[in-house]
Amino acid sequence: MIKPINRDTFFLSRKALPATEADLPIARDLRDTLAAHRAECVGMAANMIGSDKRIIIVSLGVMDLVMLNPVIIKKTAPFETEEGCLSLTGVRKTTRYQTIKVHYQDELMKPHTQEFSGWTAQIIQHECDHLEGILI
Repeated sequence: MIKPINRDTFFLSRKALPATEADLPIARDLRDTLAAHRAECVGMAANMIGSDKRIIIVSLGVMDLVMLNPVIIKKTAPFETEEGCLSLTGVRKTTRYQTIKVHYQDELMKPHTQEFSGWTAQIIQHECDHLEGILI
């Protein structure tokens, strides 16, 4: 189901709670909502659609990747950039890392540890900040 974009900074600044198998409908809502905003958005966190669970979705171009309980366990090659967000007005300066390693669960709750770089790594970092209540 396509959900409205949450712009409540009080809600967005709260840390997300661990996701469980019972939260998989939120992942489906993230898929639908990202698809509806494809022209202006490349990733979303669950709090952007009003859920306080640790779930993100990232566009990989040909497909979307849902991550439950993602944790960035390694970061290399910092760089400065500016980012926008559907939940917030304008752009903000931030530091990101060119390459990251992330531990997460897929939609079958299977654990993965995977390395990402470039644009995909930047999107994941932005969405993981959402899960920590960091507004970028």
